[in-house]
Amino acid sequence: MQTKQRHGCLTAWLILMMIGNAATALLYLFAEPKQLPNSPIELNRTTMVLLCLLSVINLSFAVGLWYWKKWAFFGFTLTAVLMFFTNLNMGIDIASAALGLIGIVFLYLVLQIKHNGISGWDNLE
Repeated sequence: MQTKQRHGCLTAWLILMMIGNAATALLYLFAEPKQLPNSPIELNRTTMVLLCLLSVINLSFAVGLWYWKKWAFFGFTLTAVLMFFTNLNMGIDIASAALGLIGIVFLYLVLQIKHNGISGWDNLE
């Protein structure tokens, strides 16, 4: 049985997703709401804890993709759609809220890159 291999771009993107979600989780966990002045919405402690939890869940999805689990892609898709509607509900304009959906499209496209004739998507179980 041949070992599954991923393209370097997919590897880099997954590593960035893991680092980014871990860093975001830590930011939301330890920062005070007033320390996020560029936020278009007013965040309270409860919201920040929920966003921290979402980042941890997304981190687990990134690890799942690292281990070739297709459910992890669908998990990312679900959290992106939930965040889209959550952002709209919090008053963020539709264009800004839709930016979160671009990440799913980009992830799907990166999964299509072939390494030795096999795409990352085809390697997912």
